Amino acid sequence: MTPSDFLKSIEKQPPRPIYLFVGPEAYMRRLCRQALVERTLEEADRASGVIRHDLEETTVDAVLDDARSFSLFASTRLIWVSGAEAALPKTRAGAAEAESGAGAKLAAYLRSPTPGTVVVFDVSRYEFDGDDKAKIERVQKFYSAISAVVEFRTFSMDAATRLAHDLARRAKLNIDPAELSMLAESLGADAGRIALEIEKLSLFAGTTHKVTAADIARLSPNAQGANLFALVGALGRGDRQRSLEALDALLKEGEYLPLALTFLSTQLRLGLAAQEAGLKSASQIQSYFTQQGIRIWRDRAEQIAQTVAAFPRRRLEMAIQRIYQADKALRDTRPDDRVVMEEFVLGVTAR
Repeated sequence: MTPSDFLKSIEKQPPRPIYLFVGPEAYMRRLCRQALVERTLEEADRASGVIRHDLEETTVDAVLDDARSFSLFASTRLIWVSGAEAALPKTRAGAAEAESGAGAKLAAYLRSPTPGTVVVFDVSRYEFDGDDKAKIERVQKFYSAISAVVEFRTFSMDAATRLAHDLARRAKLNIDPAELSMLAESLGADAGRIALEIEKLSLFAGTTHKVTAADIARLSPNAQGANLFALVGALGRGDRQRSLEALDALLKEGEYLPLALTFLSTQLRLGLAAQEAGLKSASQIQSYFTQQGIRIWRDRAEQIAQTVAAFPRRRLEMAIQRIYQADKALRDTRPDDRVVMEEFVLGVTAR
């Protein structure tokens, strides 16, 4: 089940005796854990009712023995078992025996679980894709006796942007969708960091001050995306001073300039393709690129539309040519990458 499904389920019915939490995403895990504490434990039991184990230091047998016992200090308990992947056998030899043994012990406990006790086996080390996929499958096989599995997958950019909008609305933050998209993208769709930065912006702006891209760049660490979009806009207007200021801000934040140039190249090439196809609105852009097999989410389509509006056709073509030259220069042995990027800005903004 998804974290949202889990939250809905424990609102309507008592929690299950054992859960398996799997996946690296921390923001929804924290919300689920908090909800489980509130749903499982009486307020008077919350200080002493949360029991922590780490399978790097103990065993599944010891955890289940603890779950079967009754506490003298709390009538209800939540047993949180971190590092649950450590219980898996280190080698293939004996893996089947270990899995069947653990499965039998968990199944035996589930036939007669201790009333008022909820156990969570938590696996947060592995991703669901790439090299970790096989490891996740091993974890799920090892704990297959547990039917209540909650998957904490990392947020997609679309989901992270929706979260940013929801959090901003709840905080009554006066901020435009484009700036929220910048924030989500610049923070790498990290839900926890997005929530933290929106809370920070809310404290800074209250409900009256309108949050701008400059506010995000100033207050949010690693929000280089705001300055990258500021650079795109300034280049399109031919504003040399603002372009150099945006470049300077990127340098102060430690932005890797070849990566920034790659972002600019992608943004401008998409903008040129949209211009050549006669696309103007974000909906037209999203539909067109989707048909071409290029995944474009709504907010990225709006950013491309802003690029199309900012750049006259001639300057856009010239900027792409200059990007090629700058990319080639960055690959040479130069004393300072900043010089290359400043020459790029001067060339694009030349009258």
